[in-house]
Formats: sequence, C-alpha cells, structure tokens
Amino acid sequence: MRTYHCFWLLFWAGQPHQSFLTPLSKRTSGFPGKEKVLLLSGNSRQDLHRSKRSWMWNQFFLLEEYTGTDYQYVGKLHSDQDKGDGSLKYILSGDGAGDLFIINENTGDIQATKRLDREEKPVYILRAQAVNRRTGRPVEPESEFIIKIHDINDNEPMFTKDVYNASIPEMSDVGTFVVQVTATDADDPTYGNSAKVVYSILQGQPYFSVESETGIIKTALLNMDRENREQYQVVIQAKDMGGQMGGLSGTTTVNITLTDVNDNPPRFPQSTYQFRAPESTPLDSPVGRIKANDADVDENAEIEYSITEGDGYDMFGITTDKDTQEGIITVKKALDFENKNLYILKVEATNTHVDPRFLYLGPFKDSATVRIQVEDVDEPPVFSRPAYIMEVKEDVPINNVIGTVTAQDPDAARNPVKYSVDRHTDMDRVFNINSGNGSIFTSKPLDRETVLWHNITVIAAEINNPKQSSRVPVFIKVLDVNDNAPEFAMFYETFVCENAKAEQLIQTLSAVDKDDSYNGHQFSFSLAPEVASSSNFTLQDNRDNTAGIFTRKTRYNRHETSTYFLPVVISDNDYPIQSSTETVTIRVCACDHRGKMLSCNAEALIHPTGLSTGALIAILLCIIILLVTVVLFAALRRQRKKEPLIISKEDIRDNIVSYNDEGGGEEDTQAFDIGTLRNPEAIDDNKLRRDIVPETLFIPRRTATTRDNTDVRDFINQRLKENDIDPTAPPYDSLATYAYEGNGSVAESLSSLESVTTDGDQDYDYLSDWGPRFKKLADMYGSMDSDKDS
Repeated sequence: MRTYHCFWLLFWAGQPHQSFLTPLSKRTSGFPGKEKVLLLSGNSRQDLHRSKRSWMWNQFFLLEEYTGTDYQYVGKLHSDQDKGDGSLKYILSGDGAGDLFIINENTGDIQATKRLDREEKPVYILRAQAVNRRTGRPVEPESEFIIKIHDINDNEPMFTKDVYNASIPEMSDVGTFVVQVTATDADDPTYGNSAKVVYSILQGQPYFSVESETGIIKTALLNMDRENREQYQVVIQAKDMGGQMGGLSGTTTVNITLTDVNDNPPRFPQSTYQFRAPESTPLDSPVGRIKANDADVDENAEIEYSITEGDGYDMFGITTDKDTQEGIITVKKALDFENKNLYILKVEATNTHVDPRFLYLGPFKDSATVRIQVEDVDEPPVFSRPAYIMEVKEDVPINNVIGTVTAQDPDAARNPVKYSVDRHTDMDRVFNINSGNGSIFTSKPLDRETVLWHNITVIAAEINNPKQSSRVPVFIKVLDVNDNAPEFAMFYETFVCENAKAEQLIQTLSAVDKDDSYNGHQFSFSLAPEVASSSNFTLQDNRDNTAGIFTRKTRYNRHETSTYFLPVVISDNDYPIQSSTETVTIRVCACDHRGKMLSCNAEALIHPTGLSTGALIAILLCIIILLVTVVLFAALRRQRKKEPLIISKEDIRDNIVSYNDEGGGEEDTQAFDIGTLRNPEAIDDNKLRRDIVPETLFIPRRTATTRDNTDVRDFINQRLKENDIDPTAPPYDSLATYAYEGNGSVAESLSSLESVTTDGDQDYDYLSDWGPRFKKLADMYGSMDSDKDS
C-alpha cells in the first residue's frame, strides 16, 4: 500500500487584515492516504492591522515510475480566500505545467499526467496563484513550490568497459595487483541502498580474487606458469542494494594474460649429433645445424652457442641464427681426410638473458656432443710451395735446367702427376718443362736488357684424371752478365772555332751501359789507335765516367776541312771487358771574338753571291709543274687520234648495236676467248679486236708462254704490261679477266684434316726446309714441344 504524506505551506499575510487558515479539503477519491494541501494566505481590505504569518511546507514528494492507469495525484492548492462559491480560479505555471502537471482550476488539485523518471529530472519547480475568476485579478501573491521525485531501485550497476584486458608476469606472488574494475549505478546514492555497489567474482577462481568494495582484482594462486596456461577469462559481478537479495546486478569480462619470464633453461633434444663434411668444404661453409629447445619466448628464449672443448676446437666454429635460434657449425680451417677424418666437439647452449630470481631452478645452459666425419674427395695435385722464385743468368745455354717445381696428389691413391707450362703466360715459348719431374729449362736465349722478369704459370694435372689440376706461379729473374759494351749517352755533334786556341775544351763526353753493375759502372775513354797520334784533337779521361775533347793546334780552316770525325773507344771494367768505338762529329765554324758560332757553311763563303735555298726550291717546283703540263697535253692528243666505228653523225649506216644483254655466252666465240687467260699457251695470233677501227693492222706480238711453275703474280704482271703497250686498246673502260690460278704449290696441301687418321704424332721437321715464310709454323709444330719429355 502506497502512503501519501500531507504537507502544509503557510504564507504570512502581507496586508493589515487578519489571516484565516482554511480547513483541509477532503481527500480526493482514488488517492489513498492523507491529502497534500498547499494553503495560500488570504488578505482583507477591511482589516488594517498587521497579523502574524504562519509557516507551511512548500514541497511535494512523488514516486517515480508510476504504473497506474489514472493520473497520479500530487497534491492540492487552497487559498483562505476561497469561499467555495467558485469565484476563485487556481493557475499553475513552471516546469511541466499544463503538460506534465495539470491543476483543477476550481478545486486546486494537482495531478501528474505521465510516468516520471528521477534519472531524467529529479526536481520540478512550479508556481501557483489564485485569481478572481470574474476580474482575473490575483487575490493572493504568486507562491513557488517544488515537486521532488523519490527514487526507486530501477537501474542496475553498469561497468565502465564491456571487456577489460590485463597482463601480469607468470610466477607472480599471491595478492599481486592485476587490474581494477569500476561499475556505476544511476540511482540516487543519498536515498537508501539503491546505488550501493558490491563486487564479486563469478568465474576465475581459484586463480584470481576481487575486493568487494574497490573492484581490485588480485592473484590468488601461487606459481602460475605461462608454459602450462597463458590465457585466463574472469567474470566479475557488480550488485546494488549492498549485495542484498533483490538488488540489481551487472557483469563484465576480464581477459588476463600471463607474460613470460625466463624460468626455463635451454635443453638439447638429444645428447649426440653426427654430421659429414667433404674435405673440400670451403672455409666458413656450414657443416650442420643443432638446436636447443627453450619453452620461453622472445628474448627469454635467445640462446648463444659455443664450442667448449674437443679435438676440433680450432677447426670448427659455431654461430647463432637469430631467426631460428639454431647453432650453425662452420669450417674454420681446411679439412684433410688423409690427416684426420673424425672430429669430436662439445657444444654448449646458454641463455643470454638470465633472471636472477629463478636461478634456483638450475643452470640455464645445456651441452651436447657433436661428431663430424670428414669424407675423402678426389683432390687436385698440391705444389710444395705457393709460388716459386728462380734465377738464371742471361748467357745460360739453351736446354739448361734452371729450377724444378714439385707437386703430388694428396689423396691416398697418390696418382702420378704430369707438368706443363701455361702457354698463355709464355707466348714466346722461352721456357719448357719436363712433364715427368717438373724441371724447367730454357728453349731460347735470354736477354736481361730486354726482359728482366719472366712470370710463367706451371700446371700440374693427374695423369689418370686430367681435370684434377692445379696451378702455381713461377717468377724467373734473369741475372745480368757483361754482354753489352758501353756507348755514348747521346749522339755528340759539336763544333770548333776557326780561331780556337790549343788545349781548349770543346766537348765533354759521357757513356751508359745497358748491363747492371753491382759496384757501379767505371768507364775508360781513349782515342782509336789509328788516329791517336795524327788527330787534330786530344782526349782526356776524367776518371769519373766522363771525358773531355781538347784542341791540339791553334787554328782551323773550314775551307780546307769543314768536318772532323773523331773515333773514341769506350771500355768498361767488368768481366769480360766490353768496349765499343763511338764517333764524335766536329764541325769547323766561324766564331766571333767571344767564341760564339756565326756560320759553319763553307760554300756560303766561296759563293757569297749565290742563290739562297728558298730560291732554288722555287725554281725546282716550276720545272716540275712545266713537265707535268707537257705530259698531260701529249696524253690528250694521243687519245684524240682514236676514232670510233661511227665517224660522224652522217655515217649512220644500218648498224644496230645492242647493250642490254649480259654477254654472248658460249655461242659468242668472236668477242673474246676466255680460255686464253686460263691457258696462256692457247693464244691465237690471228684474232684481232673488232670493237674499234685500228689505225694500222699491227701483227700481234707473241709473248713467251708461261711455264707450269710460273707464279700467278708474274702472269698477271705480264698481262698488265701487254695491255698497257697495246696500241689498239680502247680509250674507254674495258674488262680484263685475270683468272689464272697457277699450277699449284710445291708444298702441296697444308691441311691437318688428314692428320686425325694417323695413330702417332706428326713429324713437322720438314717445315724448317721451306724457307723463312714457314718459320713460325716450324717453331709451333717443330720438335721443340713444351710438353715433350726431355
């Protein structure tokens, strides 16, 4: 049963007449409980004295969410001026007046026309007034009152998020904070327990718990392991009315993830690994992969591998693949099956990020044994050295051994080896090698002054499997011997003045030697014996590899002798002593008093009025031009004497000459006999040319027939000469065929196609008898083969 309380609101009269308190009206039918009456104070114009104002309650209370069919009764307005005769009218204004709230203008009863919701609007402020119905004038001052909506529990708690996400490290202690959830209730927190929320856990026990008042979720179980379970879903309930029965509730879901910590050490799935590696495996190449398993993730699962011990500690290395966390075993040094074919290693896997809190779980590392079997492969021969350096004197005789290279098959079979010289490194075939023992010897003379170093490559290949071969560089230094005579450093041509004095230096000489001298060159200079006593000049050796030429007499006459040629002998002091005779040209010239040369031309003094060189050249050019003009004029006149078959335009005759064919073919036997060229002896003396009119019938000159061994070039030159001197030859262009090919060569065929049919090697020694034109072939195919066994 709903109870209605009655509140009084008294107004103190503002006029000087006595106020009357109107008794309460009867309760309106259909509204149980006490009637709510709001009395409005009246005033009387007849009373002029001031009366004391009484107090009345000025608010109504109304429950929200009314579900009845009739209008909800709010209360009643009443004025002490109301006599009950219907002369007053009650007027209502303010929040919701006329729409949400209506008033009976006769009785003053107030009713709510709609269901109210406190959560939308908790308080309504209205104003009431009583007016004279006839005049419309107010009989009471306007009074303000409020209607307050009382709350009921009609809203359940609402969480701020539909789904919460949280994470905590695995192995956390009990009571570790996870997350706080929050729910709000729209009901009035100041009225009853409608908005008092209490939290509880519906799902997620025994792993987590929640504080009932704060909504803080904490861990409730010790040592939760991510590797066993990573995701948890917890359901939290929020209930109002302090959690009592009948309260409204709401729920939310909390997804909790356990994050990883390094609580698991790496572990090899097996204790021993076996791999195979060919002995030809290149350095830094992988041999195999091993992996230790770690139940952790991300950086907690990062592993570093290392080789801790074993007989292959220095032969192999191991690195970590950052993507797969595998250990890659690689080759650090060259493997040799014949030397060692089995290696045993101990490999250790260690976590790079260790958490000190979990060291009690044991060492965070593990080890395994790796066995590597080296496999044998067919290897090429191996030289005893990576490179060879040899020295040989430049005067060494041909076929003299200068050094030996050695290579052997490293395989257990020890296959025999054959040696050869890479001819791309010795194009001139200066050196050869014994294919059996590897001794290198010269095949041509050496000259240090031409080539000081010879860099060749020697190839060693297995006889049974030539594809297995190796190379080694051989550096051959040619040592010097004194085989070159000293000579002038330059061509010396000097002059002596006619007025020169005796013992006057006119030229200093120096010499060079192509040979090398370890102690430095020492040259000696002297005049040739045949002129030593009769020369007009003397030579003085300065003992510093220079010499000076001095005058022997006082004056020289260029008209008598314009040039002197002075032979000088230069010798070295090496063994054997080498010497050469060089010539110094000395011209006699006219000089001034300071010794400056004026002229060395004797002819100019004899013919002072003669023509200059430029004038002589000009005269010579004029003579040449005149001769060329005369020759051209004679040639033109000779050509004009030739007359064609048709003398003039009037001598037409009935001749048709056709030029649109390609030749008479075999039937045309009169135009030209091609057989004459192919067979020079078949020339017919009686056949004349018919394409021009001859000036005179010349009897053709018979030429001597060529013999079978006549060279083709001689034949063509003979035919050219005959056509040039033939007076009946046409002035216009004509075709002359020189198709004579000769009668063959005494050398016969040089083709090597027939050589494949022979079983043995060809003998090319006869190439040396064919002359200098076949010298290159004789060198290439002669008996001195680089690979021939000595």
